[in-house]
Amino acid sequence: MKKYQWAFQILVLLILVVVGVILVNSVQNSISSQLLPVREMTNNLSTQIAEVLHPTPTILPDPVTIVHEIRSLARLETIKFSLEKIITAEIHQGAFDWLIGDRLIFVAHGEVIAGIDLNKLSPEDLEVKNGVLYVTLPEVEIFITALDNEQSYVYDRDTGLFTHGEVNLETEARRAAEFEIEKSALEDGILDLAEQNAISFLDRLFRDLGYPEVIFE
Repeated sequence: MKKYQWAFQILVLLILVVVGVILVNSVQNSISSQLLPVREMTNNLSTQIAEVLHPTPTILPDPVTIVHEIRSLARLETIKFSLEKIITAEIHQGAFDWLIGDRLIFVAHGEVIAGIDLNKLSPEDLEVKNGVLYVTLPEVEIFITALDNEQSYVYDRDTGLFTHGEVNLETEARRAAEFEIEKSALEDGILDLAEQNAISFLDRLFRDLGYPEVIFE
């Protein structure tokens, strides 16, 4: 009789354990289902806060285009320099820079293109004497100095506690970068190289046109 009592007690214990596991799982599922809307609301709120703090810019180009000038060009571009320049722009620096100061570091990538304008080459600049072609070339000049907006960027910016930063500071840094890039190209001899390349190109061109000897003046 005692043997059957022990078997019955073990069976009851197993049933209680199974029922307990089922109840625990039910409670957990119920809690999870109740917390799911809260989690979704928290995620949505985090997304909205991120959108406010880091908004995606909206670009709205004006459909109206104003043409100021159309001009034909005959430029012989003979050389291009690609340069990088680091520009530091700052305002209100001093004892109170931590309050109202503004400072940025701008990494500028740009290019400078030079050559000669063939529109400035007149018939009087070409003269043939004794089978020799004498050519007076126009002065070489810089055609383009421009920043590469895809590679240029603001590396760092530090503003004071009571300022959101000078609106035109980055614009001024870009202007200074263009000036410094062109200045560096001139110091590196871009005009001399542009002239040498122009002479080399035109010498081959005139010889192919039937002039056995060409002298550039």
